[in-house]
Amino acid sequence: MATSTAANVREFAATSIEKIAYTSVKDIPTREPNDQFRLGYSIWNFLTEKNGTLEGAVKTSGARLLIAQNDAVRIIGEALERAGVSTAAK
Repeated sequence: MATSTAANVREFAATSIEKIAYTSVKDIPTREPNDQFRLGYSIWNFLTEKNGTLEGAVKTSGARLLIAQNDAVRIIGEALERAGVSTAAK
């Protein structure tokens, strides 16, 4: 079996909504990395669709958190505010 070099990965710009969403969850302890990816996707979906609440996005992500859910919501909310993203319902 032949192996080839890995594909180059192009990072999203620091101001992109994708990067902001996944960066906002990087400090949330989860059971495994895929839980953090699911949480990041759920936050991205919340930010792009503006449907529901941040609390709902964390809950429906299905991520196995190692901290209380309300603590995760607070940490993510603070990270989003630092990035200049409003989580208030419109």
